[in-house]
Amino acid sequence: MSWFPKSSRSLWIVFGALLATLVAWCAADWFMAYPEDAQAEYVGRDRCASCHEVQLRSWTGSHHDRAMELATEEAVLGDFNNAAFTRFGITSRFFRRDGKFFVNTEGPDGEFHDYHVKYTFGIEPLQQYMVEFPDGRVQVLRISWDTQKKKWFYVRPPDVLNERLLPGDPLHWTGVGQNWNTMCAECHSTNLQKSFDLATNTYHTTFSEIDVSCETCHGPGSLHVALAESRSLFWDRRHGYGLAKLKSELATRQSATKQIEACAQCHSRRSPLAPDYHAGEPFLDYYDPSLVQPGLYHADGQILDEVYVYGSFLQSKMYSKGIRCSDCHNPHSLKLKYEGNRLCAQCHQPGKYDSPTHHHHTDPEASLCVSCHMPVRTYMEIDDRHDHSLRIPRPDLSEQLGTPNACNDCHTKPEETPTWAAGAVRKWYGDKRPDDPHYANALSAARQGKPEGFDLLRDLLRRKETPDIIQATAIEFLSGYPGHDADTLCRQFMDASSPMVRAAAVRTISNRSLERFVVEVASRLHDPVRMVRFAAARRLVSDAAKLVDSEFRDALDDAIVEYRQAQELVFDRAGAHMNLAVLSQALGDMPAAIESLETAIRLEPYLSGVRDGLSKMLESTGGSAERIRELREQEIELMIRDSKLLPGNPQPFYKQGMLYYLLGRHDEARGALEEACRLAPNAFDYWLALALICEHQQLWDDALEALKQMQRLRPNDPAIVGIYQRIQQTRAATGEQKPSNAPVPGK
Repeated sequence: MSWFPKSSRSLWIVFGALLATLVAWCAADWFMAYPEDAQAEYVGRDRCASCHEVQLRSWTGSHHDRAMELATEEAVLGDFNNAAFTRFGITSRFFRRDGKFFVNTEGPDGEFHDYHVKYTFGIEPLQQYMVEFPDGRVQVLRISWDTQKKKWFYVRPPDVLNERLLPGDPLHWTGVGQNWNTMCAECHSTNLQKSFDLATNTYHTTFSEIDVSCETCHGPGSLHVALAESRSLFWDRRHGYGLAKLKSELATRQSATKQIEACAQCHSRRSPLAPDYHAGEPFLDYYDPSLVQPGLYHADGQILDEVYVYGSFLQSKMYSKGIRCSDCHNPHSLKLKYEGNRLCAQCHQPGKYDSPTHHHHTDPEASLCVSCHMPVRTYMEIDDRHDHSLRIPRPDLSEQLGTPNACNDCHTKPEETPTWAAGAVRKWYGDKRPDDPHYANALSAARQGKPEGFDLLRDLLRRKETPDIIQATAIEFLSGYPGHDADTLCRQFMDASSPMVRAAAVRTISNRSLERFVVEVASRLHDPVRMVRFAAARRLVSDAAKLVDSEFRDALDDAIVEYRQAQELVFDRAGAHMNLAVLSQALGDMPAAIESLETAIRLEPYLSGVRDGLSKMLESTGGSAERIRELREQEIELMIRDSKLLPGNPQPFYKQGMLYYLLGRHDEARGALEEACRLAPNAFDYWLALALICEHQQLWDDALEALKQMQRLRPNDPAIVGIYQRIQQTRAATGEQKPSNAPVPGK
């Protein structure tokens, strides 16, 4: 007997059938998906705006929106009403003609011309202006507009104080240093394609949107639009909502990585490895970020040159705890989420930290968290940028190492020295700093080549809390302490969890034992991260011939393809062709190697180092002696120029000395090497070169003094005994008094 009337049973059957149909339709809707390899394309902000009006309004007028614009009445902020600006006797005039903006200034030929200003760059605190040349080059004027003071000013290059830049100089506004196509474009426009033609030395650069638009940060949007406009109940089971997944509720390093790396594509100092990075993809598959190297960072990791945030943020505890860019910045307007100390109070208890008991200041500006923990450095004359390593002020390190500190950024009276500031910090907080032992001591010693640097680096690498970028930097500095111990340390990090650290170990390990070196480094050609594979390929190209018949041949071939691809991304720069010359030489193709160096000279004739490399190649292949001598003499002139531009840098003097020696100009060689040793007293190779030239000239006392310095740096290096024994033999053969039998006098 049924509990339901016949009519009710019919209804339940119909309902069940409908439910089954619905379930089947939902299941089919779920399982239908775009192919795994489906590629999204750029669609432009207008397609985004139809659904995301709030985000578009927030973005409109932001620094990303106005990163680059056509020079229109609405975009141009500078005074083009026949305004003039004079520097070093060069007067440039800014004016309008036929509704367009122009500048009359010195061109690449040294003559004055009227140039059409086609684009603007940025809005605050300065706006720059760009001129397009017939060969597709877009050049950025150094004369810029101060948007706060409403006046023209000159953006001088770093380290160039009061010197006129002549046409032909790479730093002149028409030179490569101010070339938008290669220096700026990738980070100021969306979907930038540089499109450099090497044969004609011209550019055909394009972009899908002129500024930093939606798809720069979220990735190409065609798949997302298609999914949003479909009648499906679900997003795609393979591709999600078709955009980069930059959000996560969990505060961990892993969950924050994709968002941080999406920002890092532009907010980092890095070299490209592969084209067409899209947000959400692994950053280290496309870029090789700079480490904490001299010239870029101070020895304690504080920003020095323009490094664009990422490298400093990687050093911070914020990064290690999973803090993301959007925790502080609105990702669309780019404004801070909160003003003042309320921003930091999101995580840090205001009663504990936003109090005189913590910061010990009463002045409102000095009481800001960022004043002490994110000190400002100024770039482009007027552009203040905060250090994102969020570090504890360390005036005691300023005492020891000469690094800057936040205290003395404000306290500048003669009596307010770093020692004074360090005393105040000790009085307030005690003798122990939370970030001790600090990595600054190890990096500083290694930078200077001090003998104790190796032990300090080793201790630093043993500390688990050391940030990955600092570990990688320390490993690279091991190259200054060649030997078995350094190699042993490198091997410990060849399989590190951090690809940045693995790559540093690959770059640093020596080829002292060639067979072992090849096996160890070639194994990294299979690494899942392109940056590590690229580092391995770069190390192995010099030994490529030895891998032809090895088990790593296929992997090496693949790595060389990636290596060439990375060079082609910067084919408009001489460095790429210098790298390819090394590769061709390793593969035994000397004509191709020579052609690559000739191309490098054609592209950047002012670049030092290229002619030296070419002269050596020509010498090894029986090239013209006259051409070799000409190249070396030209190289010396470039090195003399470099030594004047960088008077505290020992390397140009060292290179001068080696070239003078090859030209038979021994007195000049010795003088240059003496200056290199004076500037870098802990550089073993410099003292070695000086010892050899003094030995050659039979200047025995000078040679022995150089040997003493070598012994101070590397007591057991066999080169010391070898040179000393030759000196003994030569002096004995010439009848001079024979020195003592000690390997080095004074030992």
